Amino acid sequence: MKKYFAFALITAVAIGAAQLCEGQAKNAKEKEANKLAVEGAEASKNQEWDKAIDLLRKATDLDHKYANELAAVYQQRGYANATSQQFQDAISDYGEAIKLTPQDVRVYEQHAAVEMKLQDYDKALADYSEVIKLKPNEVRYLNYRAYIYEFKKDLKNSMADTDKVLKLDPNNPEAKARKSRLSALETANAPFTPIPAPSRKPSPTPHHKP
Repeated sequence: MKKYFAFALITAVAIGAAQLCEGQAKNAKEKEANKLAVEGAEASKNQEWDKAIDLLRKATDLDHKYANELAAVYQQRGYANATSQQFQDAISDYGEAIKLTPQDVRVYEQHAAVEMKLQDYDKALADYSEVIKLKPNEVRYLNYRAYIYEFKKDLKNSMADTDKVLKLDPNNPEAKARKSRLSALETANAPFTPIPAPSRKPSPTPHHKP
């Protein structure tokens, strides 16, 4: 009985020591992550984007709660790259931000804006489709997608989005103007259907008097 009690006591002490070490390691990890995040935020304020991203990437690897801060710096660097017309770099940065915060509609919108500048309309369309999944009743995003469809001459889908806008906002001027344009184009592109000739009754055979 004494041996059993001694074994149980030793086991409990060992478990407690392991948990204490684990807790200390966790605290040290959290402190290091916080230190890196603070340094990253300071670098971001100074617009040292590469340094900020490197520090916040390390912080996020230690503690995922810093993912939003990292995504924000990717967005800031993406905006800086877009402003200086480094469009491919901007697309890459916004793409990283999307991976980190896939529920943030603003990043998709920024991503799509750069793709439009590169005339990559299919990718911009895909971005707005993702946005609309997140915000299905947001008139602004439906209007943007309808515009891209119209630009691609996809009249059917452009009209579908335009009708959704007008259902949500019947007096929306952009949607009303687009509906008029699309209706005119649909009429112009409709196949010509010849008007059937009126049926003619045969004239009676004249009688000849003998």
